[in-house]
Amino acid sequence: MQVFKHLFYFLFLIILVSCNNGNRNNKELIIFHAGSLSVPFKKIAKEFKKEHPDIYLVLEADGSRKCARKITDLHRDCDVMASADYKVIDNLLISEYADWNIKFASNEMAIVYHSKSRYSSKIDNHNWYEILMNEDVVFGRSDPNYDPCGYRTVLVCKLAEKYYKQVGFTENMLQKDVNYIRPKEVDLIALLECNAIDYIFLYRSVAEQHGLQFIVLPDSINLNNPDFSDFYATVTVDITGKKPGEIITKKGEPMIYGVTILKNAPDNKAAMKFVEFLLSKEKGMAIMEKNGQQSLVPSPTNTYKKIPKDLKQFVIE
Repeated sequence: MQVFKHLFYFLFLIILVSCNNGNRNNKELIIFHAGSLSVPFKKIAKEFKKEHPDIYLVLEADGSRKCARKITDLHRDCDVMASADYKVIDNLLISEYADWNIKFASNEMAIVYHSKSRYSSKIDNHNWYEILMNEDVVFGRSDPNYDPCGYRTVLVCKLAEKYYKQVGFTENMLQKDVNYIRPKEVDLIALLECNAIDYIFLYRSVAEQHGLQFIVLPDSINLNNPDFSDFYATVTVDITGKKPGEIITKKGEPMIYGVTILKNAPDNKAAMKFVEFLLSKEKGMAIMEKNGQQSLVPSPTNTYKKIPKDLKQFVIE
């Protein structure tokens, strides 16, 4: 009889704990975001929690296209998606998975290295393409089909071929060091820091956030300056589309990050609070700019009519 009494008490405790967990105050907000947003988003999340302690943020970083695939192919729960290329949202999520898209930040491509990289004392923005082609130099880049930084690397190489008048440069670069292609650009930082590779094609903001040295590329090829939009558009790269076998041709253009809330967001209300915090000049965007990513808010959008009323302050029709 005593055994049954203890067993009943034990089962009662399990049920009580389960009920308490089921009724906890914390709401889980799931945010998929580009790897290059990892540092600023962690800081933004910390400040956001001070205003909304009841919301539990789950930040999941990956290549932007891979983030989108988790939603479209794996049907993962997600509230907010922030992409390093706003067109990832346009091409892969709208209109089946999301209704609108807000452009919020910019960046630029750079050649990143550290003091132990081969020829680190000689490399500059005039000879970087020659040094990277040396047989004893190893560089890394991200996968174009998973990560915008990957296809932007291809675009930079094509622009550099024209800018420096180096016929065949792109083909030679893309055939070199293919064993060091990774799903997202931040995966390459560990390889650089352990001296497995010498250089990375990477976003300038990420280099600054991690205290790495970098070559500032000319505006003609760094994909940052809108004044060079016409020249950027002279090069393209093919990447996988929404459906198996489908191909998307990406034109060169200035870097623009985008953010959206998913149609089936598990917690739309909390997602709205986060996006509003992110896009606020004195809050999220101030943190973005401190971490090397210039604010584009307010920005023009093709989805103005579908943007929620509380977020219209951050866009231009």
